Amino acid sequence: MGIFGDVIQYIIDMGASVMLPIVIAVLSVLVGVRLGKAIRSGLMIGVGFVGLSLIVDMMNAQLGPAAKAMSENFGLTLSVVDIGWPGASPMTWASNIATVAIPVAIGVNLIMLFLKLTRTVNIDIWNIWHMTFTGAIAYTVTGNFAIGILGVVIHAAIAYKLGDLWAPMMTDYFELDGITVPHGTAAYLGPVACVFEYVLDKIPGINKIDISADTLQEKVGVLGEPIVIGGLLGTIVGFLAGYTPQEALPLGIKMSAVMVLMPKVVKCIMDGLLSLSERAKQILSEKFGNSDFYIGLDPAILLGDAR
Repeated sequence: MGIFGDVIQYIIDMGASVMLPIVIAVLSVLVGVRLGKAIRSGLMIGVGFVGLSLIVDMMNAQLGPAAKAMSENFGLTLSVVDIGWPGASPMTWASNIATVAIPVAIGVNLIMLFLKLTRTVNIDIWNIWHMTFTGAIAYTVTGNFAIGILGVVIHAAIAYKLGDLWAPMMTDYFELDGITVPHGTAAYLGPVACVFEYVLDKIPGINKIDISADTLQEKVGVLGEPIVIGGLLGTIVGFLAGYTPQEALPLGIKMSAVMVLMPKVVKCIMDGLLSLSERAKQILSEKFGNSDFYIGLDPAILLGDAR
């Protein structure tokens, strides 16, 4: 793999909370952001990801046993274990194709920008593991390294185009101007959601339903607030799991904490990316004219939305 590959793998093995701050700080310095500001931005992103990890770990630790107990109470048989991204990403980065996949995915992005095939500038380096996963599967199945790389290229190109597609929604709905999510899996579910929305809009009665955080809160008052919804759902799950009030109520409080703390943690990530995002858009505008460019980030930035 070579010294360079070993260094990259060493950094990757430290996880997103270390890798992304290093990547963002280095990129910030390279595009002209002051060193002190770049370091602060990187650390702020690290703080955000550590916060997300703590919240998600707490949620899994509390809801996991409750969900298992609930399934046992209702006689459900669950034989498949979803290891999620915490299990899948280390497996992917350990593959033979992993070290090559990062520069390949970045190269695809640069070529598409130069040819004006995309406006998405992906700085979500960690989640290149999704594209790498596609390449690793193709390589494992065919035994052909070139086909594995082709899998990375195709996955990356589609993700960047989806980033262009969803960028207006990031501005109109999430109020994240100049930000998009060219995520290797989340972005791909967008078209599926659009199909479901189209079908539901054609069904009489259902197409008249208007439920959102705002309308729900107008109708039910305080019961529509995220903090209350989290508390109620957590408590209900606890009781369905057969917990006593002494166990179910703390679970409800912890789910309320998740609903309140998640947006605050996500704000740390957004603050950390601000200087790089602004500088990158400035450089790209000078290089390619007045074209609008979108900074590609992890979908974690959307977790702060209460809707």
